[in-house]
Amino acid sequence: MLNFGIVIFAFLATCALTWGLRGYAIKHNVIDRPNQRSSHSVPTPRGGGVAIVLTLLVALVWFYFSRVLTLDSFLGLFIPGGIVAIIGFLDDHGHIAARWRLLMHFLASAIGMYFLGNFPVITLFGFELSLSWIGMILGCVYLVWMLNLYNFMDGINGLASAEAITFAACSAVLIAINGYIDAPESIYPLTLALIGAAAGFIVWNFPKAKIFMGDAGSGFLGITIGLMILHIGKVDTHFFIAELCLLGVFIVDATTTLLRRVVGGKKVYEAHASHSYQILARKYGSHVPVTLMAIAVNVLWLFPIAFLIASAKIDGVVGLIVAWLPLLCVALKCGAGVKDKRAM
Repeated sequence: MLNFGIVIFAFLATCALTWGLRGYAIKHNVIDRPNQRSSHSVPTPRGGGVAIVLTLLVALVWFYFSRVLTLDSFLGLFIPGGIVAIIGFLDDHGHIAARWRLLMHFLASAIGMYFLGNFPVITLFGFELSLSWIGMILGCVYLVWMLNLYNFMDGINGLASAEAITFAACSAVLIAINGYIDAPESIYPLTLALIGAAAGFIVWNFPKAKIFMGDAGSGFLGITIGLMILHIGKVDTHFFIAELCLLGVFIVDATTTLLRRVVGGKKVYEAHASHSYQILARKYGSHVPVTLMAIAVNVLWLFPIAFLIASAKIDGVVGLIVAWLPLLCVALKCGAGVKDKRAM
């Protein structure tokens, strides 16, 4: 019953806060106006993701004082998430140079890694791999990429929040099936809070967007989910890769798009609309089928493979290749990183 209560509290809190933030955005002209690269055609308030931020930060405080989280786990999630959300909030209301945003992203990631203590041990081909101090550096790079790719993938109605819901729900199932609900490092209650918070926002963002998430929300979700994967990975050596498997839709699309743009001589931070999901949304003339397809892929394809990886029934690397290769083929076929809106 307590688990169900966490989901309901987070849902109601986020839903109410999003309503209030929509009014605030309209009053203070925090509006996303369509341009040549936009995937929408109507001016829409932005910054609704702050509701998710506030709900989850409050949940973290509650979990800490309820002794569900240790002090290190609490600080390692609260501080990085707060920093990224503040930078995103300021960027939503004005503009912060990319170099300063990136600097703060690395600072937040370094703080998260510091409180985590060490990069999780990973099982590869039957061997346990400990990366020591190299893992701490790679962890910072990984977290910065996670928060930025989540921002890149927040471009059509419902996609970012649907990804958060399916990731959290599938993670909760993996944790429960493998008997790690009571392990502090599993942060199981946070997965439940994330389900509720993302669900509370998606009712305002899908199928028709009454408000957008904004950089504060998408960046916060990216680094929080990235940190959650690291925490869950410390519970079991198979879990890190299993959790990455669940995010295949976002990781493959964002990474493929970025690499192809770099190879093509494009500027990394130049605005574009060449992600697979954007190309598919233009093809179908609607955001709805693309978001629904992402949900279906997450639940029907990626989750079963993640389960096999977490249960040590298949090797993690083999599982990732099987899970992600079809997604890579789709991205390449769509023209991710190549077919921008101007070329359509």
